[in-house]
Amino acid sequence: MRAIAVREFGGPEVLELTDMPEPDGRPGHLRLRTRLAGVNYADIHLREGTYPAPMPAPFIPGNEVLGIAQDGRRYVALGRGGGYAETTVVHRRLAFEVPDAVADHDAVALTLQGNTAWHLLFTDLRVTAEDTLLVPAAAGGVGSLAVQLAKHAGAKVVAMASSEDKRRTAVELGADATVDSSTTDALTERILDAAGGPVSAAMEMTGGDVFHATLAALSPRGRMSVFGAVTGSEGLVPITSLLAASKAVSGFWLPNLYPTRTHLKESMAALFAAVAEGWLKPLNGPAYKLGQARQAHHDLAARLTAGKVVLDVDR
Repeated sequence: MRAIAVREFGGPEVLELTDMPEPDGRPGHLRLRTRLAGVNYADIHLREGTYPAPMPAPFIPGNEVLGIAQDGRRYVALGRGGGYAETTVVHRRLAFEVPDAVADHDAVALTLQGNTAWHLLFTDLRVTAEDTLLVPAAAGGVGSLAVQLAKHAGAKVVAMASSEDKRRTAVELGADATVDSSTTDALTERILDAAGGPVSAAMEMTGGDVFHATLAALSPRGRMSVFGAVTGSEGLVPITSLLAASKAVSGFWLPNLYPTRTHLKESMAALFAAVAEGWLKPLNGPAYKLGQARQAHHDLAARLTAGKVVLDVDR
């Protein structure tokens, strides 16, 4: 089969299109003929060797796929590598049959990023109609879905994005206000101005100065959920600021929910239903050929894309 192999850690250039043996079947698993493989920041961290659960090289990246099972049914699935290939084997517990009303690209957008957005909002932050929520990268895969999910829950949404086009997209998705995130200068003040005061809940995935600006924009008893550190710069939490305003900062990593039997099953069912009903619209980004994996990684890391980026393995 054709696959993308990583034989050593490094930049996009280490992604090598090659022929490899098909993976062996295992009990409790499904063999899928891959149609689409999601491209995520997690794949970039895996390629660089900086992921929280690193994989020893050589390996095939890709933790998210849509494929066809041997009985002809469509599934999306989460896993630990193996997705950038024409055939992949996934655990049945992390595979979800796709309803006819949901298109391939939409289904992939819901799998890793949709579940992340859902559980950030409703499992970790517990967002309600009483909240004002700050959403970073609001035109990205997680952010675009979080804007819509939070608005449907009745929350006020303040969206951050790095370009005028992306901020316009966030407004079209339902955001009440936007903040230019292309610079960190006076970022806290600009968040407060856009929100009309402190925010009660915030998602954070950048680190460094953005982490501190977001923390400062939280209201007393405000909550922040950290689900990434794109800049690679850690945001050390000033304990006194947490105590003084009873603020809460938590970390969120979706794979911690994989062992449970209910969390992802329930969220996937809710996400599929929302798309079928028409009120949740995944923002689909570019589809690259399997052999263009290097370009896909470069463009995602450079923030040149919007929405869900995929590799079209059939092309």
